[in-house]
Parts: sequence; C-alpha cells; structure tokens
Amino acid sequence: MKAVKVGICGLGTVGSGTFNVLTQNAQDITRRAGREIIIQQVGARRDNPAADTSNTDVTRDIFEVATNPEIDVVVELIGGYDIAKKLVLLAIENGKHVVTANKALIAEHGTEIFAAAEAKGVSVMFEAGIAGGIPIVKALREGLAANKINWLAGIINGTGNFILTEMRDKGRDFADVLKEAQELGYAEADPTFDVEGIDAAHKLTILASIAYGIPLQFENCYCEGISGITQEDVEYAEELGYRIKHLGVSRRSEKGIDLRVHPAMIPEKRSIATIDGVLNAIMVNGDAVGDTLFSGPGAGAGPTASAVVADIIDLARSIDAPAASRVHHLGFKDVDDTQVLPIEEIETAYYLRIPALDKTGVLAKIATILSERGINIEALIQKEPLEKDVKDDGDVVVQVILLTHTIQEKIMNDAIAAIQALEETQGDVTRIRVEHLV
Repeated sequence: MKAVKVGICGLGTVGSGTFNVLTQNAQDITRRAGREIIIQQVGARRDNPAADTSNTDVTRDIFEVATNPEIDVVVELIGGYDIAKKLVLLAIENGKHVVTANKALIAEHGTEIFAAAEAKGVSVMFEAGIAGGIPIVKALREGLAANKINWLAGIINGTGNFILTEMRDKGRDFADVLKEAQELGYAEADPTFDVEGIDAAHKLTILASIAYGIPLQFENCYCEGISGITQEDVEYAEELGYRIKHLGVSRRSEKGIDLRVHPAMIPEKRSIATIDGVLNAIMVNGDAVGDTLFSGPGAGAGPTASAVVADIIDLARSIDAPAASRVHHLGFKDVDDTQVLPIEEIETAYYLRIPALDKTGVLAKIATILSERGINIEALIQKEPLEKDVKDDGDVVVQVILLTHTIQEKIMNDAIAAIQALEETQGDVTRIRVEHLV
C-alpha cells in the first residue's frame, strides 16, 4: 500500500518526541497502520538536539509544509492561536489531514476548522490536546459511543494537581509550591493558564462537546482557579473526609448542561481523589457502562507524542476511505442545541469557611440565614481559636466550617451575601463546591 507522508510543524518538546516515536517505533507503527508512515518534511524555526533530523528535509517556513504536494498529513505542534490557526486552515485548503495537540485552538476555533475540513473531505485529529497520553477522546467518541453520557469530571491540568498535592502532603502554601512548579518546568513563567483554570477549561469544552454532541462553546465555560485555596482549607477538607482537587465538571440534566472548572472537594474514598502529582484523570459516567476512570500522565514529550502518533496511525488506516465513513470530529453527525447552564443555575453541595467573632448567637444567625433559604447543613465544625485569632481589641475570631446539602448556586450566592453582611463576620466567606460524583 502507498506510504502516508507526514509533515511535522514545530520541533519543541512534543514535536521532537513525535519525531522520535515515529522513527524509533517505525516497524511496529507500519504493522499497526498497514502501511509505512514516512516523515517527509519538518518545519521548525530552529533545530532541536533531542531529535536527529540530519536525514530529514527541514524548512524554516512552516507554511511550506502545509503546501507541500508530497505531504498527506500535517502535524501542528507549534501551539498558540493565530499562526497555528493560519497553518491548519492552509493545510486543510491544500487537502491535508491535520493532527494537532493544540487544545486552545480546537476549543476556541474548532467549529471553523472542522467546517473547513468537512468541506475539503479531510480529518482533523486532536487526541494529544487533552490529558496527554490518556486516550480519552477516542474513548468518548468511539469506545463509549453506545452510551448516553450523564456526566464527566476530570483532573485535567497536572500543574494544579501537583500544587494541591504538595499543599496536602507537605503542608506547604500555594505560592511556595507554585514557585517550585515553575522551577521544575511544570508551570510557565506566567502560570495563569494553569492555576486559573483556562487550560482545563479548553480541555473540558472539547470533552463536553464529544460527550453530548453540543457545539464547542468555550465562552460559556465557568472558570475558577486555585490561587485562593489556603492551607487551612486543605486541612479542613481532610478532617471532613474530603480532598480538594481542581476539577473540570460537566453534567447533563433536564435544565441543560453544566460546563465548569473550579476547585472541588471530593470524598477521599472516590478513586479520582487518589490521583496525585502531575497525573491527570477523567471519570465518565454512561447510562450503560456506569462509572469509568481513565488516568495517566497528562503532559510530557513521550505521553503527548504517543497520542499524536496514535492519531496519525488512525488517519493512515482510513486515509483511502470516503470522508462520510470516517468518525466525525466530535463523534456526532448532528449537533444538539441543549444549552450550557450559567453557573448560577447549577446545583451542588458546598463547603463554607466563615471567619466570625466568637460570640453567643453567631451560629444561630448563620443557621437562620441558611434555613430561610432552604439550605440544609450536613456538618458543622467550629475551630478552637489560635493566638493569631485574637484581635487587638480583645475580640476572638473563630473559623466556622459548614458542609451543606445540594442547593442551587444562586441561592447559595444570596446566602453568602447575607452571611457576609453580618456584623460578626470578620472577613470573606470561602466557598468550595463539593462533588460526590454520583
């Protein structure tokens, strides 16, 4: 059979990893694909000593790869938005299939890119963009295709998971662990995308579209980071039998679909609560299969290259097939118009930490505020004050810890505002959503 010729654009960590996997595992890859896969050309601004390209055609113009008539598949590994989008659309216009690890590109411009690909009869593959080496896209799109997906929840950013794990296991503060994560290369110099949830929101946007057949709508994904999580909250969560994880959650209900990224308390007995360090994990609940868990390394040259090459192999297997017979980009031929719910409409349980004066009647006032709004308390702890909790005027501030039953977010917002307005409340009320994942 005719060989499939590949052009790799970008020779950074993932690009060099992809080059090496394709060359080192060439024999097994040929056996799996049923045909040879050849690296025809590499487009990179500079060489990378991690990949020996001495016998490969290398160009400094990545757009030359997209227009090269010899190339069947363009692999976009340069990252970013504008140039990557231009490259991908040019490759599609020239009849090339595309493989990318760029979740931001797919989450924010996937609708346009997929439409262009369908018009030209080519495929765009993006397994490597979500959770590194975990084959979650293929699992959702194909392995679980018989199921109506009820919900999914994932630890889909390794940097955030590393930070929260260190805070729990070693009692360290957020800022201290973030600095180490940057030194280790887990977090960028500007860590905003990781610690504020934007990276996870890109991934969740794509996963939800595949799970439910809804349009990509990153703009409707609620996004909250972990920079506000304190060592106190981590310890209190453990005391209550929970662990704090930075979670992407999407759930189908009669009202619509949740699409949200935020810190969440998970019961410590749930399997996903045990996923630590830089590992990723995604739970998926389907009506036929029940709960499933996919876990593994979410980043790095090897794991991400594994997913990139798997997509190339899939394309090689079906490259001669009619476009209509290939798996649709998002797994559904028709788009479902079920709305994504605003965060105010979602329903979940809550952890509240309230700094309040240690005075008679304070707990009664808080309980009354919650009761008037139909919010039931599951657990209540009042911590003993420490020396630092004694104010200059002699007043003592204590931490009141509450766990509530499930309630609508907008009702909880109203309750928190009322608690915040109490004269006895001595600071911001901390709120962490509680996810039992059932």
